[in-house]
Amino acid sequence: MAILFKTTISENSAFEMIERSLSGAYQYDGYLNVVSDAGETALSWSPAMHAEEFKAEVSQILRQTWDAARFWVIYERREDRGDAEGTEIRNAAFRLTRGYSGVIVVTLSLLGKRDSVNDLELVFVCFEQDFHRRNFRVRYEGKPIPNRD
Repeated sequence: MAILFKTTISENSAFEMIERSLSGAYQYDGYLNVVSDAGETALSWSPAMHAEEFKAEVSQILRQTWDAARFWVIYERREDRGDAEGTEIRNAAFRLTRGYSGVIVVTLSLLGKRDSVNDLELVFVCFEQDFHRRNFRVRYEGKPIPNRD
């Protein structure tokens, strides 16, 4: 059993981190994944896409997510802490929130092309209702999550 939901950050911190990463000179490969009851959408930062274009698409998707599910809890995933893989966190978040209506799980990965020093990996768990968000945090944040059998 691993503790998957352990490092929360504020929405403002998340947006500042995204802005700083996408506005700097550091080169990234970027991936955004959105999972909800409606299905899964993926966006990757193609080699021909400028940072501003990728940032605009990420901003639009996050705005649409906010319109659908305004109550967010954001987890930062970091390799240096030995955190679980982003995909594992995303899949667990989606699986554990099946009892709640209208949950959207968004993962954003900005991975350095040269090294992993400035990598940014965020998992947004977005709820339609605040009490669902609070319930999720009480049940799962900082607690071991059993492996899916």
